Parts: sequence; C-alpha cells; structure tokens
Amino acid sequence: MENKDTGWSVEQSAEIYGIGNWGADYFSISQEGEVLVHPHGNGVSVSLRKIADGLLDRGLGMPVLLRMSDILDSRIKKLHESFASAITTFEYHGKYRGVYPIKVNQQQQVLEEIAEFGARYHHGLEAGSKPELIAALAYMQDPEAYLICNGYKDAEFVDLGLYARKMGLQCVFVVENPSELELIIDRSNTLGVRPMIGVRLKLSTQASGHWNHSGGERSVFGLNPSQVCDLVDRLRDVGMLDCLQLLHYHVGSQIPNIRDIRDAVVEACRVYTGLVHEGAPMGILDLGGGLAVDYDGSHADSAASRNYSLEEYCAAIIENMVSTLDENDIPHPNIVTESGRATVAYYSILLFNILDESRFEISELPKELDEDAHELLHNLIAVVNVLNIRNAQECYHDAFYYRDEIHQRFKHGSMTLRERAFAGEIFWHIVTRIAMLTKEMEYVPEELQKLPSMLADIYYGNFSLFQSLPDVWAIDQLFPVMPIHRLKEKPEREVVLADITCDCDGKIDQFVGQYTTSDTLPLHNLTNEEYYLGVFLVGAYQETLGDLHNLLGDTNVVTIQVDQDGHMRYTRELEGDSVADVLSYVEYDPKRMMQRIRQLAEEAVRAERITPKDRRMIMEAYEDGMRGYTYFER
Repeated sequence: MENKDTGWSVEQSAEIYGIGNWGADYFSISQEGEVLVHPHGNGVSVSLRKIADGLLDRGLGMPVLLRMSDILDSRIKKLHESFASAITTFEYHGKYRGVYPIKVNQQQQVLEEIAEFGARYHHGLEAGSKPELIAALAYMQDPEAYLICNGYKDAEFVDLGLYARKMGLQCVFVVENPSELELIIDRSNTLGVRPMIGVRLKLSTQASGHWNHSGGERSVFGLNPSQVCDLVDRLRDVGMLDCLQLLHYHVGSQIPNIRDIRDAVVEACRVYTGLVHEGAPMGILDLGGGLAVDYDGSHADSAASRNYSLEEYCAAIIENMVSTLDENDIPHPNIVTESGRATVAYYSILLFNILDESRFEISELPKELDEDAHELLHNLIAVVNVLNIRNAQECYHDAFYYRDEIHQRFKHGSMTLRERAFAGEIFWHIVTRIAMLTKEMEYVPEELQKLPSMLADIYYGNFSLFQSLPDVWAIDQLFPVMPIHRLKEKPEREVVLADITCDCDGKIDQFVGQYTTSDTLPLHNLTNEEYYLGVFLVGAYQETLGDLHNLLGDTNVVTIQVDQDGHMRYTRELEGDSVADVLSYVEYDPKRMMQRIRQLAEEAVRAERITPKDRRMIMEAYEDGMRGYTYFER
C-alpha cells in the first residue's frame, strides 16, 4: 500500500531490503511500516519496533540481542519433518537423528532450549571439546539421542564419554586421528565399558564456499581410506570390531551447491558399504554439517546463499543413500546430520540504535574566483563549470590530477591551509556531481562505478562489530541489515554503518541488495526519534566468536516467546556485561582499581586541588562507570 504523503509503499521497502528472499517466512513488513517476526513461520506475528519499545520501557538499553525461542523450535521441527517426508517418499528403512554441534553457539540458554525442543525428535548434541562434553552431559539425558564426540580427546574426555555410556547414553567417540584409537581402547579396558566408536573419513569430495577446506583429501581432520582399514584391523585384533558403529564425514559448513552434497553422500556410502563387508556392525552414518543458510536471498550457489531448499537437501541425501546402498543389499543406517548454522541462525536478531551521522553533502561554489586565487583553484572551478554527462569521465581525471597537484604544492609550502581546504570542497563537489550523473548513464565506466560508495553517508550504530558480528570483519560474511520501522517512508540516504569501536575495520560496507550485494544501505533521514536497525540471521557463531575489542562486552540478551494467538511473553532477560565484568575478563581487579583511584583522589584533596566533596563525586562517578553498560547509554 502506497503512502500518499511520501509516494512510497511497504512493498517497495520489502523489495529493496530483500526481506521476502532471505526471511524464510519468519520476517515480513506490516502495513504500518514495521518489521514483523512470524515466530512459528505462519500468520502469527509481532512487531520488532513494539518489542524494542517494550525493552526500553523495561529499562534495557540498546544494543540488544533478541532471541525468538519459537523460531528455534520451528527450525528443529522443519528439519526433522523434512527428513521424515523424504524417508517416507523413498522408502528408507533407517531413522533420522539430528545432532546440534555445540560450537555453533555454546550459550547455556541455546543448549537448554535445543534439548527441550528437540526432545520429541531425540535430537542429540555434538561436543568437540571436553568443556562442551561436560555441558552436553548436563542437558542431554535421552537414551535414544546421539551424543557425538569429535575433536581431540584426552583421558579425562574419554572417561567422561565412557561414564555416559555406562549411564545408558549413546555416546559415540569419533576417531579423528589414528593416535586416538589406542587411548579409547586403553580407557575402555580400564573402566570395563564397551565403547561406541566412529571414524571420521577424509572424502575426496570437496565443496565450494568459505569453509571448503574442511573436506578433501588434504583436510586437517579425519582418516584416509588406508588409515580407516588400519583402524578396522586394529579393532579386529583386540576383539572390538563390534564397537565400530558410525562413519562420519564433514565437507564444510555453509555448502552452497546441492551437487557437492550429493557427491559426498555417494562417496561416503561406498566407504560405509566397505566397512560392513569388513565385518563391522555399523548402523549410523553421520553426514556432518553443511546445510546452508540463504543469507542474501539470491538462491544461488554463492558463499552467502544456497541453490537448494531444505526439502531438496533432505531428498537428495535419502535418494542417493537408497540407490547406493541397495546396490549391495546393505541395511539402511540411521542418519545423523550436524546442522548447527541452519538450526540457530534465524533464532537471533541484533537490534541497535543509530547515535549520529556524518553526511556527505554537495557544497555551493562560486562561478568565478578572485583573480589572485591560486591557478590550480581556477583550474578546478573550470572543471565544475564544464562538467556534464558526456565529459564526466574526463572531468573525473582532471579533478584527481589537480587535487594531487594541490596536495604536493601544500606539502612544499606553496599553498596555504585555507587554499587546500577550499580545493577539497571543489574536488568533492565535482566527484559528487559525477556520482549523480552516473545514475543517468546507459554505461558507467568501471572507475566511476565505486563513486556512490565513496560518497556514502556514515551512520554510527550503537554496537561493536567485533563483539556481535565478527564474521563480517573476519571473512566478509553477509548478514541482512535493515530498519525495523519507518518502512512506509522512502529511504533517502545511501549509508555505510560504523560501530562505536573507533576502529577503521569496525564498519559494515557490504549489504544484501535488491538483486545483488551493494556497497551502501538505503536508510532514512535521522530525526529526533530513535532510529532502530536490525541485523538478522546472526544466531550461528557470532556470539561465540565475539571478542572484547575496545572492552565492549556482551550485549543485553532478551528471549521472547509468542503463542499461537500472538500474545508475547518475555521469558528471559540477561543483562549485558558491565565495565567491571569486562575488565575482570582481561585480568584487572575492579576492587583494586577502586582503591587506586581513591588514593589518587585523596592525594588531590591533601594537595588542595579538589575538596572532600569533589572526591566523593569523583568516586561516585567512577563506581557508576564500573557498574555501567559498556555500550552507549542515552
């Protein structure tokens, strides 16, 4: 519906931000111009703007990491139901058992809710370290679910897993390097427990995408076929071949191309068949992770997308397993996938407010200069006066030439500071006008294509990229970013986002666009009203990889549940780190720091630089600062 006052519609906003492409039925825009969350993937919805207002009314400031429990429940449900449908369609005889890899998001609440929502499907956990195994044992007590143990294992790790077996859990040790097998054999004999053993295979299949080095014959983890045969021989020699029950592989996270998934399944089934023929009982095939998230909504085989649906993913796996295993009359094993990213990505949204802006605006210039003005300034003004769409590229070259000459003259002392400053105004006036002219060109020369991003406004957001969105900085990961309100208005500004870390890398300058990625994000003019943005699909890895850059700690975290009638309930609130918290993380002692500042203030009193009353106010301010939120507080 078009807003008659602005000539803009929410449908146009939906198009430029691509919410219908990446939202996966969880996000849309209301006719009031606010982003809606559909927690169950259906018509029931709540407004993100309403949620933000409710948080502020409750005293929780921005930024906030918002977790929608119902989305997590929905993701687990869709994964299991999609596999169940494929199993029925292709008459597969094994079961599907999902497993959540804890490393994707180790937060206690995430683990607790996955255990709760996954219980009806016997959804298990994957632990890649001893601390993760300890966490898993506290939340997974289902004897039908799998507890997969990957990663390097010491004796304590193995003992904990063996005790889990003793208590009736299906805890499987996946051998990732040959030396681990002897430790498992030794500790099993010592404790008198028959272990469940798996082996991680290095497939020759290698996927595309950011994480393709997880697969292939030269991958870091796993055994090659020769080492797998040695493992079989060793287990047979010690009378433990019956313990080998699982084959595992992992060709990478965020696999964009369905063809790579199909190829990996077929190769793994061939090896699985060989292990059965060797006499191992087997029974479980663990396909690892890889189910991708369509971050940019392009439905393509690019690093930020995928060219398949969840249903197609499940069907491709089951169909290829049936055809490959049935050739050799191999019983169908239970299937495990370690889908972490696709399970938790949609679950979390980072909300933050915009604090300030730096606008790039064209300045008014005189048509002519005084005769005694520097010759190079006259040359630049001449470029301004002749600039048009036909000679824009030539004027672009001239402007850069004269600017560089002026910089050199200034360095050698033959131009004044004010002359240099005025030259800068003229230069950016020219470049800004050329950028505007490119919108009218049928063909834009390559060197002019980057001008709009060079001239983008900067909006300063109340967040830390390194704490909340580290993959943006580290691997240029794309996440959908958009305003959560004012979507009935046309966004007039082209913007890049900067965080509050005062670091040049603390910015977002690649965005999900209408048809492709964009160097700028269309946003609205700032007013006296708070302006809120959301970063979506951030539930995977971002919380666990975040650091303490600039000592900006964890954000406030709020969890919300929405019932089928649309009634909203705030189920959990976690206050973000205080200044004292983050200082203690990097080995400061806040109490000792208080003592030192108190001594400094008392010395100032003795020297009569401040009064005792001043000292009290200084100490109160310091203590308040220690207790305060690490982010900007209004």
